[in-house]
Amino acid sequence: MKKITLAILLAAAFLAGFGFSRLTTTPNTGPRVTGIGGIFFKAKDPAALKTWYSKNLGIRMGAYGSNFEWRQGADSTKKGFTLWAPFKETTKYFLPSEKQFMINYRVEGLQQLLANLKAAGILPTDTIEKASYGSFIHLMDPEGNKIELWEPNDVEYAKLGTATTK
Repeated sequence: MKKITLAILLAAAFLAGFGFSRLTTTPNTGPRVTGIGGIFFKAKDPAALKTWYSKNLGIRMGAYGSNFEWRQGADSTKKGFTLWAPFKETTKYFLPSEKQFMINYRVEGLQQLLANLKAAGILPTDTIEKASYGSFIHLMDPEGNKIELWEPNDVEYAKLGTATTK
C-alpha cells in the first residue's frame, strides 16, 4: 500500500511541476525574430563618422563599423553580435527603400519564417543569401523600410573578428 501511495504522490508531484512549468515558461513559438543583428544607416562620410564615434564615445571600429558582442540569454556560453554600420549615403544596398536606415533582425527558423511571410502575402525583395556566418534575406515593411533577416551562425561570425563582409 505504501508503494502505491508513494507512486501516486510522485505522479502528482510530477504533474503539478509540469503544470507549473507550463504556466511560467514561454512556449517556443517557432520561427521568429530573436533580437537586433545590426543597425545600418546612411552617412555623408562614413569614415569620418566612425572616427568621431571612436574618438568621442570610445566605440572600437572595424572595417565596416563596430561589432557589439554579448552573451545569449538562453545560453550564456554562446556569443551573439550586433553590428553598427554607417554606409555611404549613395549606397544602393537599402533599395528599394528610400529610407536612411535599415535594421537587421536576428532570426531563428529563417526558412519557415519566410514560408509564413509568403503565406501572409509578404514577399521578399530578393532570395536567401548564404554566407559562412549565416543566411540573409530582405523584405519591406508596410511603411517602406527595408529590413534584413539574418539567421546567424555566431561561431563562424566570431571568427571574422571585427570585420564583416556585409
